Amino acid sequence: MRRLSIVFLLLLSPMVMGQSLYQQLGEKEGISSIVEEMLYRVGGDERIVHHFDGVDIVRVHKLITEQVCDVVGGPCEYSGETMRVSHEGMGVTHADFNALVEHLIIAMEKHNIPVSTQNQLLAKLAPMYGDIVEQ
Repeated sequence: MRRLSIVFLLLLSPMVMGQSLYQQLGEKEGISSIVEEMLYRVGGDERIVHHFDGVDIVRVHKLITEQVCDVVGGPCEYSGETMRVSHEGMGVTHADFNALVEHLIIAMEKHNIPVSTQNQLLAKLAPMYGDIVEQ
């Protein structure tokens, strides 16, 4: 009986039902909302908010939304610099990176994104770590 329940839950999974990661995240509108929530949370985080001093937050929102949309197979094209170029000289640490990821996860949870979908997105973004973190 337990095996049948697990199989049934798997069948209800968005991935099994044929939705792409882009669709599971709510398409461009959903991604934009998640990014907005993440940036809102970053604005109140004294650990990392200094990295955003003097930046055009509307532009940052646009670029992160484009980038996530692009990375997950959506119809967007990222128009920003590479991660290495855009983070060069910022002194982003491992702890800073983790703080941002923490806010991304909380934003996804707030938007009811399933953990399996969250993990898929994080796996797509993880390769950027080496281009962002300097210390």
